[in-house]
Amino acid sequence: MYTDMFKTFSEQTEKALAPYVKFNKLLAKNVQTLTELQLTAVRTYGDMGLSQVKAASSVTDVTSMTAFGGQQMAAMTKLSQQMMDDSNKLQSIAKEFKEDLEQLTADNVKAATPA
Repeated sequence: MYTDMFKTFSEQTEKALAPYVKFNKLLAKNVQTLTELQLTAVRTYGDMGLSQVKAASSVTDVTSMTAFGGQQMAAMTKLSQQMMDDSNKLQSIAKEFKEDLEQLTADNVKAATPA
């Protein structure tokens, strides 16, 4: 008797908490993706900055200063492109999370609505 009661309670609890579990998994996936994006961005921007510091330290005369100035324009173009790419990736991640969340909500509403 008690075994059936606990089994029924356990099944009902699992069914009631299923949407929360799905949401938590979705949130964890999104946080992981954002963290990976941020770590990659930090590494990329750090490498760019370090290469510019090294390039600046190699300036010894007017000729190398001119070359460094030209290199700065290329570096700024590369930085600008990287920032645009990162922005697009972030927008894509946000859009995917929104769509997944809307699907989860629709599924939960459908499951909760009596047929």
